[in-house]
Amino acid sequence: MYQSKKIYSAMIGVLIMLALLVPRVSSGAQDPPQPPLPKKEQQNPKDAKDKKGAQRQGAQADDQQLDKEGTIKLDTDLVLLDVSVVDITNNPVFDLKKEDFAVFEDKIQQTIEAVSREEVPLSFGMVIDTSGSMRSKLQIVSDSALDLVKQMKQDDEAFLAQFKAEPELVQDFTTDRRELEDAIGELFTSGGTSLLDAIIATADYAQEKGKRRRKALIVITDGLEKNSSVKEKEVMDALKEDEVQVYLVGFIDEEDSDKSYFGKSPAKKAKDLLTRLADDSGGRAFFPKDVSEMPAIAAQIAKELRTQYVVSYYPTNDKRDGTFRSLKVNVSPRGNRKLIARTRQGYYARNEKGQLPTAVRRGVKN
Repeated sequence: MYQSKKIYSAMIGVLIMLALLVPRVSSGAQDPPQPPLPKKEQQNPKDAKDKKGAQRQGAQADDQQLDKEGTIKLDTDLVLLDVSVVDITNNPVFDLKKEDFAVFEDKIQQTIEAVSREEVPLSFGMVIDTSGSMRSKLQIVSDSALDLVKQMKQDDEAFLAQFKAEPELVQDFTTDRRELEDAIGELFTSGGTSLLDAIIATADYAQEKGKRRRKALIVITDGLEKNSSVKEKEVMDALKEDEVQVYLVGFIDEEDSDKSYFGKSPAKKAKDLLTRLADDSGGRAFFPKDVSEMPAIAAQIAKELRTQYVVSYYPTNDKRDGTFRSLKVNVSPRGNRKLIARTRQGYYARNEKGQLPTAVRRGVKN
């Protein structure tokens, strides 16, 4: 009898211990598998223009750090400027130091925190004019785009868009060169020319979908704007808001240069438009006279984008009121050699979340 009680007590003790262990075991168990997130639909650049996200990558973001993949974490107020420096013969200058730069915001000189020059990956778009006026140049344009693809590095990503009467996404962002090469082979010409519509739509698309901090468009066109629904000022505002650099390659027909008896010729108007768009975004315009120039131009664009200086500073005006702040960067000359700095013309002072006030956002009318 006494032995039975001992066995019974031992069994009760084992059961109590098991009961105490159950919560610990279940707490370490894995959660049931979650259903995968739905895939996002591919977004056309034209849709990106019409459907703006509330958040954009601004001059200001959160947590400051620039890593080798071009991803940044910013201190809330720090402004980063991508700056290209060339001499008067357009040769890039790569050996400058912090003391060689001067930054002015709204004409007030700022204290530069740091200047660095690192090769970083890119998010860029190739935007190809395939309007009827480009029919005779399509092969040249396709070869030019292929040259750009050849310049891609492992961590770069690119998309391809074409424009006629309206912009069309041919290949969304990818790191796969073959996908881009195949997409270039699908280009064909027809219809009118909506250059400004294409730039504003693809700039929005690049800003919203690009994963790298440094974003750019490379637009290949004859510059003959005819059918856009937006005006040049709207495009300039979009480029400032999106902070996307634009490099333009203009195959301008020089034979049209002397065909106007009143005002500027079509060729001159086209050149002036492309130059203004490039300069305002901190990019550059090229006007090749022969297709043999394109490989060198493609290499120059890729190198210039990848190895720009990053100039950072805390603005003296710390208000986050959505106003536009104009920028100018000066570089000290090297002996008798004048140096030219190219960067964006300014930025919008966003709030802590990187947003603009509703009344300031492009497309919102009071």
